[in-house]
Amino acid sequence: MDNAIDNAMDMSVLVLGGTSFVGRAIVEDALRAGARVTLFGRGRTGTDLFPGLTRLIGDRDTGDYAALRDGRWDAVVDVSGFVPRHVGQAMDALGDRVGRYLFISSHAVYDNTGLRPGSDEDTPRRPPVRDTEVLDNTTYGPCKVACEDDVLARYGNRATIVRPGKVAGPHDPSDTFTHWVRRAALGGRVALPTDPAQPVQIVDSRDLARLVGRLLADDRPGAFHAVGPAEPTTLGGLIRTCARVAGTRVEIVPVTVAPEELPPLFPLLRPDWPSQQRSPARARAAGLPATPLEVTAADVLAWDRARGLPPLRRGFSPEQERELLARQDR
Repeated sequence: MDNAIDNAMDMSVLVLGGTSFVGRAIVEDALRAGARVTLFGRGRTGTDLFPGLTRLIGDRDTGDYAALRDGRWDAVVDVSGFVPRHVGQAMDALGDRVGRYLFISSHAVYDNTGLRPGSDEDTPRRPPVRDTEVLDNTTYGPCKVACEDDVLARYGNRATIVRPGKVAGPHDPSDTFTHWVRRAALGGRVALPTDPAQPVQIVDSRDLARLVGRLLADDRPGAFHAVGPAEPTTLGGLIRTCARVAGTRVEIVPVTVAPEELPPLFPLLRPDWPSQQRSPARARAAGLPATPLEVTAADVLAWDRARGLPPLRRGFSPEQERELLARQDR
């Protein structure tokens, strides 16, 4: 066991969230490291998880933080703060009864105008937004900017910001990476509505969790990109890797799709390529591991099969894909 994990053994950690995808991975990693973990949430998801942990029941949407009126923690990890009110009310409730406040943010905070490959955590961010709690493509990132600013203003050198890219791994509810793992496992011709050379960055949820643990153990302030995989890849390369893991063969067929034909939030499509080429150097130096893409794909495939391959909400339906491929062949 390395020194960073040794240092975490005696930590008390409060996780705001912690029973869904990213939060679950963070809690599992903290428990492996020996930390004493307390969960705060509504108590509606993951009720079968972590039966030995203290669960404090509250609701960020309604501002119910009464369960946090007592107790002290070495660190808090805020997984579920999306708008400034969430963060402000949590900080008001906790005050100085926490040592470090680690906020899980997003790459959506960045202004991608003129962005170049290899951008770091000092890249200009978008202007903060505080006058809405309706989150969409235009407000999600600016609201996260406001949250970051508020954490830094309140806790200063005791604040840590982690900005993940697209997170992948077992228990992912977004269907994004899972879509390509499952589609590649079917083999055959794969319709891709973009250039297969598009760069893509994902981070394994367990790598993100380990980074969080090491930042807490080292009591490290600052902002950190959590991006992967271990080696730079493209969307075409990712699909081929998923096929190789599944033991299938794929032929990637670029297809032209009218905007109205493209399903919303199509998995991993990004028109601004440099946003998928951010530098992980600062996070790697702080302890971000680099799980090979093959391992993440294999684990997601096993998890997806074990849960019975439920319908996915992202990407082309089989009928849409067949029509696009037939159209491409005409």
